[in-house]
Amino acid sequence: MQPTFDERNWLVWLVKVRIFILTLLLAIELAVAQFSPTPLPLRLFLSTVLFWYSLSLFYVLLLSFWEEHRIQASLQVLTDLVLVSLVIHETGGWDSSLNFLYPLVIIVASVLLPRVWAQLVAALAFILYGTVLELNYYGVVPSYCTTHPGLKALQAIIFVNLFAFLAVAYLGGLLTSKLRQVGVQLKDASGALQNLQALHENIIHSIGSGLITTGLDGRITLVNAAAEKLLEKPAAELLGAPIDQLFLDTLPTLESQNQHAEVRFDLPTKFRKTFRVRVAALTLPERAECGYVYAFDDLTDIRRLEREVRVQDRLAAVGRLAAAIAHEIRNPLTSIAGSVSMLSGVPEMNEEHRRLLDIVTRESQRLNAIITDFLAYSRTKQFHFSKVDLIELVEDTLTLMDHRMTAEKTGILIERRFHTSDAAVIADGDKIKQVFWNLCENAVRAMRDGGTLTVTVEPMRDDWQVSVADTGTGMTPQQVEKIFEPFQSNFEGGTGLGLAIVYQIVQAHEGKVWARSKQGQGTTFVLRLRRLDAERNASADAKPDVLVLAQPLAAAAGGRSHG
Repeated sequence: MQPTFDERNWLVWLVKVRIFILTLLLAIELAVAQFSPTPLPLRLFLSTVLFWYSLSLFYVLLLSFWEEHRIQASLQVLTDLVLVSLVIHETGGWDSSLNFLYPLVIIVASVLLPRVWAQLVAALAFILYGTVLELNYYGVVPSYCTTHPGLKALQAIIFVNLFAFLAVAYLGGLLTSKLRQVGVQLKDASGALQNLQALHENIIHSIGSGLITTGLDGRITLVNAAAEKLLEKPAAELLGAPIDQLFLDTLPTLESQNQHAEVRFDLPTKFRKTFRVRVAALTLPERAECGYVYAFDDLTDIRRLEREVRVQDRLAAVGRLAAAIAHEIRNPLTSIAGSVSMLSGVPEMNEEHRRLLDIVTRESQRLNAIITDFLAYSRTKQFHFSKVDLIELVEDTLTLMDHRMTAEKTGILIERRFHTSDAAVIADGDKIKQVFWNLCENAVRAMRDGGTLTVTVEPMRDDWQVSVADTGTGMTPQQVEKIFEPFQSNFEGGTGLGLAIVYQIVQAHEGKVWARSKQGQGTTFVLRLRRLDAERNASADAKPDVLVLAQPLAAAAGGRSHG
């Protein structure tokens, strides 16, 4: 294992330590010179320290543009040895108390340089220290010593320091080698831990199901990418929030018999989704439970398809029933109406009898209208498909509705929100206009005390989306689920077939229609039809401009699914 470390950071650290020690030594020597007599050459000492400061700043600048850190380390160690020797000479030679600086330089060399270099630095320190003491002893250079030891005492001082320098070099190199090895092991272990953590995070965020973890207090601690996408909320907004306030229904618990449940969730876009949520305990090795894990999948489309299949089955059954009995009912009904009409002309009848006959006639006419709607609903329809513009169809419908609202003084305002100038589709214009009229008529009936009818046309991926929103009384979830079934009218005098016919026409166009509503907050019907450019891109085959399609009731199944 090769000891590796960041030499540049160590060199920066060395400069900082050097400046700190120089500042400390300068303060101590100045204080000693101020309060006690000493032969210290103050001007020479200050010059040396300032030169040392300057070198330190130069080394800092050198680090910014010279990448040879090993050479810089060697250069700094050598200059430090020379300047330490000079400072020891100026502070009294063998009387100096600063000879501890040599071991510090040796320790730095053992950290920055290979182990053999630490031994060489210790030897060089011994040579420099011995040279300083010898030059002072024999008077070759001016001496600032206050004592004059004998030759043997001088030699003892030199060799004691030699032993100390070599010992420091050996121990420093040994400890540094161990430190580097531990550092490399720690770095490898840290890298392995980071890789393992990254792997676990990648697994969590790659799971297709939404995943949320909470603490024991129920506050969210982790949200994976699939959960963000399903909830259409960023993780930053979800973290720390109580999970029981996130959904409309109660979440399953570990104590419940079934640890899974279906819950509803309102999206920021006002759509409502249905999720299947499963709960499990979050445990750590050798520890008790520390939280909970909630995994959930989107069942919105599945439940919507199930509702559509149920509706289509009911529509098919009602259609077959209508086709079987409508004519049988209409024939005797016509006879009854004719007979009553003849009886009303008998002169012997009093006013009470005539009033009863009027009731019979009126109810017969109403029953005849229901049968007519029944037949229109169940009869095989002919669809003439061609290129039409939804904007024009909606505008024609709203213009008629506008005149009617003005004439009847209903207090209903019509608001248009068209996010496009044209919305081309392949459709039967008359049938789609009937859809718009039925939806608008339904909205007007829901606003008995006035309100606002808002019609929006906007692109939605490969479809055109038409929304008809009212500010009426709204509906319950049970009413919304059955709104397109026959005979589900919520209005007095309605046959309950208008929206069933809407559903039938939209299915024939391979479109989609659904309702969103809350009691007291109005209702919105949403219609989606495939855009003309999307139709052309979906198929390379040329299509005729006009297509006639026979669409019986029982075949109105299998439309495209929309989110």
